[in-house]
Amino acid sequence: MDSGPDRWRLYGLALREAGRAARGTLAGSATLLRFGTPVPHRLLFAPQDLRTADPTIATDIYSGFFAFAGRAITTSGRSPFSFVPPSRAWAEALYGFGWLRHLRAAGTALAQANARSLVDEFVTSRLGDKRTATETGILARRLMSFISQSPLILEGADHAFYQRFLRILGQSVKDLERRTRTGALPFELLMAAIALCYAGLCCEGLERTLKRATRLLVRELDRQVLADGGHASRNPRIVVELLFDLLPLRQMYASREIDTPESLLHAIDRMLPMVRLFRHGDGTLSHFNGMGVTAADHLATLLTYDDMRSQPIHHAPHSGYERMEAGPALLVADVGKPPPLPLSTEAGAGCLSFEFSSGRQRIVVNCGTPRIATEAVIQASRSTVAHSTASINDVSSCQIVAAKGHWLDRAIAGWVMRRIGPVVIGGPERVTAERSERDHVQLLSASHDGYRAGFGLTHERRWHLHPDGEVLEGEDVFWGEGTSVPTREAVVRFHLAPGIKASRAQGGRVVMLVLPNREAWQFTVSPGEAFVEDSAFLATSEGMRRTEQIVLGLRPSETPSVRWRFQRLARSFPQEPPAEPDPGLL
Repeated sequence: MDSGPDRWRLYGLALREAGRAARGTLAGSATLLRFGTPVPHRLLFAPQDLRTADPTIATDIYSGFFAFAGRAITTSGRSPFSFVPPSRAWAEALYGFGWLRHLRAAGTALAQANARSLVDEFVTSRLGDKRTATETGILARRLMSFISQSPLILEGADHAFYQRFLRILGQSVKDLERRTRTGALPFELLMAAIALCYAGLCCEGLERTLKRATRLLVRELDRQVLADGGHASRNPRIVVELLFDLLPLRQMYASREIDTPESLLHAIDRMLPMVRLFRHGDGTLSHFNGMGVTAADHLATLLTYDDMRSQPIHHAPHSGYERMEAGPALLVADVGKPPPLPLSTEAGAGCLSFEFSSGRQRIVVNCGTPRIATEAVIQASRSTVAHSTASINDVSSCQIVAAKGHWLDRAIAGWVMRRIGPVVIGGPERVTAERSERDHVQLLSASHDGYRAGFGLTHERRWHLHPDGEVLEGEDVFWGEGTSVPTREAVVRFHLAPGIKASRAQGGRVVMLVLPNREAWQFTVSPGEAFVEDSAFLATSEGMRRTEQIVLGLRPSETPSVRWRFQRLARSFPQEPPAEPDPGLL
């Protein structure tokens, strides 16, 4: 670790995790003695899978081509479970069996036989990375997939396979119930509760499981779904994924004529407006704290289940986000602290970052979480410099656990990362945000102390969005005892959306922006000058795309504040054919 406070936070985290592991071992032994393996009597029904399916993928799977999370393997007649997974995300997708929905969408006897064969092969053979496949979250996802796609798996099956499938479900239920008593991490507990409720509602003979799972579901929803509808991880993607699982669960309680838990109803009602908070005019979600590519078809399907056609909320103090709208303009800002340690494995150091769009065109973005990338690139995407905010001396405002330093720190950090993941162990402790309005101009002011301990500086940012949506003014201010140290350098970055052409003018005091829809915008800065540098947008399905960023540099000891302005110009430019993607970045 680079500093004393970070080191002690790491040691404290390791001690807490060791205690959780010990409690889990004791609880697991007691659970094995207390509970047998429940075997459902029969399947009552299968819940609807709301995620969209592509029947052409069924053809790929039948031909031995398994493409998940941007990686692919060709089996050439071998089992897909006999291969070393090309990435962690690929393994999660394979062992979660969510791809069964594509086989079901094909609607052919061949797809049915293929699905049944692959399920049977996974369960009965010793192939596959069983350590990954039996992780709590993946086990929960697989149980939900098996239940949701049971009509596909069981169509045309004989009685022996049907009974074997019921035993598979029962064993999965037993394993998940044991995991819920052995110190699982918070999000794993929530996913286990949802999967166990699926099993208890869809299978006859699991009434006790349903009662226990419902109590666990209520407890974890109350803990993890915040009062404004955000998830405690602060990750927009998690909110979307949870809704895909919770909406069918709500329907299942109704179908069984069992009282739906109030916590489930209230969580869904809060989460749908929260999804809309992150949504820009082009239908994609803001790139904060682990959000990557938006599956537009999934999101559109999801929002059709919003019975109230709810409006987006604009003030989410519990989740730490603010949304401002005026005319065609939209701004979403991150004004929150890092999430709790166990839920921070994807969180970014992007405090006071924002995204800005005009109509369907993004202008300012964060780099986003990549879908196809090495671990080093993924961790770089979490850094402050990958966000449209300010950094000091190119140091991130949050510290993410990493195996570095002397041997003891490396050993402890490595153990923590294997147990929990690359969590945030240090960052802003005090984040303030205040909204107001003056002469119909929306004002947002926020500050964070993430640089106070290391550099003696507090970063404050102010946004002013004009009522016509054609002007966004801002100011970045740095104050504290660190302003007397000349070596402190602040760098303010505005990452531009792909396709925007930027050019400096008037000695750097102005940057002209031409958007892909040919709108013209002007960026101005005072004092100082702006530079245009290369950047990369990482949240794309094909890899990363080259883009640009506007960069402002200043020394707080000489210039403690900088003002900037985005303004839409009256003129626009003729349409041009879209540029081809850069093959070097694919």
